[in-house]
Order: sequence, then structure tokens, then C-alpha cells
Amino acid sequence: MTIFPAMQAVDEKWNALMSDGSGWIEIVLLAMLAAFIGLRLVSVLGKRTGHERPVGDSFRPGAPEIIAPPQRGRELPARGLVTVPAGTDNDLAPALQAIADVDPGFDPARFVNGAQAAYRMVLEGFWAGDVGVIEGLASDEVHENFATAIGDRDGSRLDNRITAIDSAAITRAEMIGQMAEITVRFAARIKTGSADPVPTIDVWTFSRHIGSTDPAWLLIATDDEA
Repeated sequence: MTIFPAMQAVDEKWNALMSDGSGWIEIVLLAMLAAFIGLRLVSVLGKRTGHERPVGDSFRPGAPEIIAPPQRGRELPARGLVTVPAGTDNDLAPALQAIADVDPGFDPARFVNGAQAAYRMVLEGFWAGDVGVIEGLASDEVHENFATAIGDRDGSRLDNRITAIDSAAITRAEMIGQMAEITVRFAARIKTGSADPVPTIDVWTFSRHIGSTDPAWLLIATDDEA
């Protein structure tokens, strides 16, 4: 008699599971669907097509360039002999060479061309009363001197202009610590108003810190030959 109640309990549990069978079927189907999606993702994401973008800077194609740090105590490679520009005394060759040996970007002829351009720009800016043109081309002291002179004439414009730069020659070159200094003698003709051009000799000195990443030379002194 005790067996029948136990069998009745089992039968009741079985009927309950069967009545809730739809829930179990849904769980099994969802599990199978999740497994299928996972397998598809692995099959797709796990493949390499050969067109993947390399990890790193997306704006720079290829691998980043690796530059070995400079070794301490290593001497700079010897520069070839510099060419002395036309009009410059050949006796200045050793001094120009000394600058070139520590400043790989220095070329005497290119420097003279740049000095002529600066000479013209500074004078034209000064005559026009535009001190902003001089900024960046001269040291703070020289810039202040030009600004003061412009202020003394109340910023009025001078009717001057360069008609020709007949010559530009290096007259001095030396290294002072980490500073390279070069003096250039300019022979120019300057016209004032309707008057005839007047020969003018100016002696300007330019300087640059050879350790600076800025290749610009600054005007640090102005004078005339007299």
C-alpha cells in the first residue's frame, strides 16, 4: 500500500514537467541559437585577410621610424670644405669651416643670400614705420632700437627705397660658445624721394644658437662703415 503513494507523487511531478514543456523548449532553442552565433563570430573574426591596418599611428603609413639615440662622446661627422662666397676674404675660410663643422645646415653662400633679404626687409619695414616686420628678424635690443626710432618720428613713413644692393660680403665669423656670429658688409644704393640714389655702407652682425632647432639667424647689431 505504501508503494502507490510514491508512484502517484512521481507521476504528478512528471505531469507538471510535461505541462511546462514549452518553457524548456524555448530555453534549449535559445541556447542552440547562441552557440550558433558564437561559432559564426569566431569563424569570421578569427580570420586574417591580409588587409588589416597595422596597430599604431593611423595617420602614418607603415611602421614608425626608429631613430637610435646619439651616443655620448661621439664626434660629429666631418663636413666637406665650405666654399667661400664671392666677395668674402679667403682668410675667413677656417672660421666659416668651424661654424659649418658644428652646424650641418650652414652654407656661407646661402647665408649671404638670406642676409641680403633680411637687410632689405628690415630697412623697408623701418622706413614704412612697421615695426612688426622687424619682429622675428632681430634681437630684442635691436628691435627696441628700431621701434624707438620709429616712435621718435611719430610713426611717419620715410620716402626711402633700396635701388640696388651692389655687394654683400662676410667680414667676420666666429664661434662664441654655442653662439655663431657673422658680420656682413652691405654696399647698397638708397634713394630718398626724388633725389639721386646715395651709396651706403652698412655693417650688420647676425647670430644663431647652433643647438637650436630654429634655423633663423637674428640681427644683433647694426652699424655703418664710418
